[in-house]
Amino acid sequence: MNKKLKEKVLEALSSVLPITGIVLILSFTAAPMPVASLMLFLVGALLLIVGVGFFSLGTDIAMMPIGDGIGGQIANGRRLWLLAPLCFLIGAFVTIAEPDLQVLARQVPAVPDLVIILTVAAGVGFFLVVALLRAKYGWSLNRLLIGCYAVVFLLAFLVPKEFLAVAFDSGGVTTGPITVPFIMSMGAGLAALRKHADSEADSFGVVALCSVGPILAVMILGLCYNSSDLSYTPFAIPDLETTADVGRYFLSGFPTYVEEVALGLAPIVIFFGIFQIAALRMRRRQLIKIVVGLIYTYVGLVLFLTGVNVGFMPAGHFIGAQVAQLQYNWVLIPIGMVVGWFIVAAEPAVHVLNQQVETLTGGAISQKVMGTALSIGMSAALAMAMLRVLTGVSILWFLVPGYAIALGLSFRVPKVFTAIAFDSGGVASGPMTATFLLPFAMGACEAVGGNVLTDAFGVVAMVAMTPLVTIQVLGLVYERKSLREARTGLPEAGDDILVYDEADWMEGRL
Repeated sequence: MNKKLKEKVLEALSSVLPITGIVLILSFTAAPMPVASLMLFLVGALLLIVGVGFFSLGTDIAMMPIGDGIGGQIANGRRLWLLAPLCFLIGAFVTIAEPDLQVLARQVPAVPDLVIILTVAAGVGFFLVVALLRAKYGWSLNRLLIGCYAVVFLLAFLVPKEFLAVAFDSGGVTTGPITVPFIMSMGAGLAALRKHADSEADSFGVVALCSVGPILAVMILGLCYNSSDLSYTPFAIPDLETTADVGRYFLSGFPTYVEEVALGLAPIVIFFGIFQIAALRMRRRQLIKIVVGLIYTYVGLVLFLTGVNVGFMPAGHFIGAQVAQLQYNWVLIPIGMVVGWFIVAAEPAVHVLNQQVETLTGGAISQKVMGTALSIGMSAALAMAMLRVLTGVSILWFLVPGYAIALGLSFRVPKVFTAIAFDSGGVASGPMTATFLLPFAMGACEAVGGNVLTDAFGVVAMVAMTPLVTIQVLGLVYERKSLREARTGLPEAGDDILVYDEADWMEGRL
């Protein structure tokens, strides 16, 4: 096996084993599972491990160089009237075939799937243009986000409650394993538009802006539809008896994801081909490397999506329903926290984010520290989501104060942490959330007799919100640590106070 591929698979193994162990423990204790469903989960976990390994390697050698190259060429362009529609098309087409978006669209039967998909795609495309303008003119990210979320929460009080959670969830599912590596790399390329002290911060924030677009777009769509037509289609757990049935069930799912991933990667390949002919002109050796990387990415995503959709989704729904039927169903909250802590490590796009953060900050923010902060955020998100399932409290009671705290922190922490935090919210709410945590919440909600559309939907939104706070708190900790270290050996209190430049701190000059 390729040495690098082996390393990536072993990393994926260490990420997936904890959540696999938790599900096995639950299946033998609080939530006994049928043998066939357990087999589905175990085979899905195996596909997940191999898939994440292939995907991570493919992202390193293909997806990120493609995104960086296209972003760099856009940054070098001077015709804004041409670059803006180009960015819109790139954002829209890459989003249209995002697998997570297909899953969400199927959950809202009152609105045609194509209408939701095109609406969300338009939202992402529009805000990718906003990201381009921000890079060109140096607009403040936190002020942009405050303005956008002010509009979001204003509309939240007008949108039918059945659409509210779906709208917030759409902001998370669009930043999946296909879009994140490409869009994040484009952000690094667009940062070249302005060379200044905050260039590291400008490399992030594109995913954050592209997560706002779908929320606004779906809310506007919700104002146009009759909410009484909105309904939920109950999840059906497959009835399998033998291991042969399990094998046939997986084989029946492969063609779907072979096609979906091909459609998802096609726009990226087409845009790369256009830029290669027009401007990039990479050497033959580079092209061969990128083609190999795209093959790795394709194989990895097919295996990953088959594993989580066919294997993890039934397990998540079944365990959620079984635990919620217990006499002490409050245990959903601590179980959700433990699952949340470990499951974020299995998100393929999280590995991409953590690696890019460590690289662009020169190791100031390590992958391990980022992983811990995201796990804390995910754990808190699942605690709140399970509390909503058990009580039926409105999602706005959590989102309004959560975003208020996050936006308030954006004026206090170094700019790079704000940009990373708002990017991480979209990245953390990927396919593992859509195919395990959301079914987990749905199963629990059905078991307690709640409204799935208002009480279970929204778990993706919770997962997308909490990292905004935890990563920025991490920024405060780093800032205070740096100041403390800088004061060592300086005059006692009462003398001159140390004044430092944020760029000096980020570049390690303190």
